[in-house]
Amino acid sequence: MIRLACSALFVLLAGCATGPVSMDTLSTYIEARLDEVPPAERVERLQPLADEIAGRLAAGEDVDLIFICTHNSRRSHLAQIWAWAGAQQFGLDGVHTWSGGTEATAFNPRAVAALERAGFEIERGPEDDNPVYTVQGEGGATTECFSKEFRHPENPMSGFVAVMTCSDADEACPIVPGAAARFGVTYVDPKQSDGTAEETATYDARCAQIAREMLWVMRSVANLRGAS
Repeated sequence: MIRLACSALFVLLAGCATGPVSMDTLSTYIEARLDEVPPAERVERLQPLADEIAGRLAAGEDVDLIFICTHNSRRSHLAQIWAWAGAQQFGLDGVHTWSGGTEATAFNPRAVAALERAGFEIERGPEDDNPVYTVQGEGGATTECFSKEFRHPENPMSGFVAVMTCSDADEACPIVPGAAARFGVTYVDPKQSDGTAEETATYDARCAQIAREMLWVMRSVANLRGAS
């Protein structure tokens, strides 16, 4: 695999509600996002997802989350990885994260780069059109990502929780085959800034938003479990 270099110093994070913040490790990035609180209208969308996860864990079940967008190239991968990192952060061993699209393309390198700037170490596989990326988080744990349809055999086929991360997929899939529960947690597509001077800032802002919200969900799950 070709290692995508991760510099020792990371760029300033743009678009955060608290203003630009300089990050230098994944740990400090996570700590900064945990210090932020999603707006009330976003919490209204996130709380039912946290309740669902906590309820399943309390019942002794593992929870498979599939994050779904149209092309499985940007937002769904960002959500998959940050939910995975959040589950690790709060010791939620029964939470497993996946992603998929209504069609397959490739994990967009701009989204990969935003995750690297946040502190993840990422290796790219040898595949040309749709590479498999190995993402390393804290403590050396890894997860793999590549673009696929949400019904791809790599993903759970039934009993999973579907989380719709783009409005197009949310509207196109009112019923997700095999899903035991479905939630709409949609994000603006950073693709709108591709090829512009705002490209890096837009991807960093979306990465930070999704990190903040997935970490909020997993911390809420941990708090709910502690209160039960």
